[in-house]
Amino acid sequence: MRITDIRFRHISKDSKMRAVVSVTLDNELVIHDIKVIYGKRGFFIGMPSQETKMGKFRDVVHPINTSVRQRIQDVIVESYIQAIQGDSS
Repeated sequence: MRITDIRFRHISKDSKMRAVVSVTLDNELVIHDIKVIYGKRGFFIGMPSQETKMGKFRDVVHPINTSVRQRIQDVIVESYIQAIQGDSS
Protein backbone atom coordinates (compact mmCIF):
# COMPACT_ATOMS: atom_id res chain seq x y z
CA MET A 1 0.00 0.00 0.00
CA ARG A 2 1.38 3.36 -1.04
CA ILE A 3 0.11 6.84 -0.36
CA THR A 4 -0.01 8.26 -3.86
CA ASP A 5 -1.55 11.67 -3.10
CA ILE A 6 -2.19 13.97 -0.13
CA ARG A 7 -4.50 16.97 -0.46
CA PHE A 8 -4.83 19.56 2.27
CA ARG A 9 -8.31 20.99 2.75
CA HIS A 10 -7.40 23.12 5.75
CA ILE A 11 -4.02 24.20 7.12
CA SER A 12 -3.31 26.07 10.33
CA LYS A 13 -0.11 26.85 12.19
CA ASP A 14 -1.77 28.11 15.37
CA SER A 15 -4.49 25.76 16.56
CA LYS A 16 -4.35 22.27 18.04
CA MET A 17 -5.88 20.85 14.84
CA ARG A 18 -3.27 21.78 12.26
CA ALA A 19 -4.76 20.33 9.07
CA VAL A 20 -7.49 18.27 7.46
CA VAL A 21 -6.32 16.05 4.63
CA SER A 22 -7.53 13.60 2.03
CA VAL A 23 -5.18 10.70 1.30
CA THR A 24 -5.20 8.55 -1.84
CA LEU A 25 -3.92 4.99 -1.53
CA ASP A 26 -2.47 3.23 -4.58
CA ASN A 27 -4.34 5.66 -6.88
CA GLU A 28 -7.46 3.62 -6.07
CA LEU A 29 -8.94 4.62 -2.70
CA VAL A 30 -9.40 8.02 -1.05
CA ILE A 31 -9.80 8.62 2.67
CA HIS A 32 -11.20 12.08 3.48
CA ASP A 33 -11.15 14.07 6.72
CA ILE A 34 -7.96 12.79 8.35
CA LYS A 35 -6.96 15.37 10.96
CA VAL A 36 -3.39 16.42 11.76
CA ILE A 37 -3.30 17.31 15.44
CA TYR A 38 -0.51 18.76 17.56
CA GLY A 39 -0.59 17.55 21.17
CA LYS A 40 1.70 17.40 24.18
CA ARG A 41 3.80 14.64 22.57
CA GLY A 42 3.93 16.18 19.11
CA PHE A 43 2.00 15.47 15.93
CA PHE A 44 -0.49 12.66 15.45
CA ILE A 45 -3.38 11.92 13.12
CA GLY A 46 -7.06 11.44 13.85
CA MET A 47 -8.90 9.18 11.46
CA PRO A 48 -12.33 10.18 10.09
CA SER A 49 -15.11 9.58 12.61
CA GLN A 50 -18.85 9.94 13.09
CA GLU A 51 -20.88 10.62 16.17
CA THR A 52 -23.04 7.69 17.29
CA LYS A 53 -26.58 8.00 18.61
CA MET A 54 -25.09 7.67 22.10
CA GLY A 55 -22.97 10.81 21.58
CA LYS A 56 -19.64 9.01 21.24
CA PHE A 57 -17.33 9.22 18.25
CA ARG A 58 -16.36 6.13 16.29
CA ASP A 59 -13.69 5.92 13.58
CA VAL A 60 -15.20 5.31 10.15
CA VAL A 61 -11.85 4.20 8.70
CA HIS A 62 -8.81 3.06 10.63
CA PRO A 63 -5.61 1.05 10.16
CA ILE A 64 -5.68 -2.51 11.46
CA ASN A 65 -2.25 -2.34 13.12
CA THR A 66 0.14 0.20 14.57
CA SER A 67 2.79 -0.12 11.88
CA VAL A 68 0.33 0.89 9.16
CA ARG A 69 -0.98 3.78 11.27
CA GLN A 70 2.60 4.94 11.88
CA ARG A 71 3.47 4.81 8.15
CA ILE A 72 0.38 6.83 7.25
CA GLN A 73 1.01 9.30 10.07
CA ASP A 74 4.68 9.79 9.13
CA VAL A 75 3.87 10.60 5.50
CA ILE A 76 1.02 12.96 6.39
CA VAL A 77 2.99 14.83 9.08
CA GLU A 78 6.01 15.16 6.78
CA SER A 79 3.77 16.57 4.04
CA TYR A 80 2.18 19.00 6.51
CA ILE A 81 5.58 20.28 7.65
CA GLN A 82 6.68 20.74 4.03
CA ALA A 83 3.42 22.58 3.25
CA ILE A 84 3.80 25.08 6.10
CA GLN A 85 7.48 25.63 5.35
CA GLY A 86 6.57 26.33 1.74
CA ASP A 87 4.01 28.94 2.91
CA SER A 88 6.59 30.88 4.91
CA SER A 89 9.15 31.12 2.09
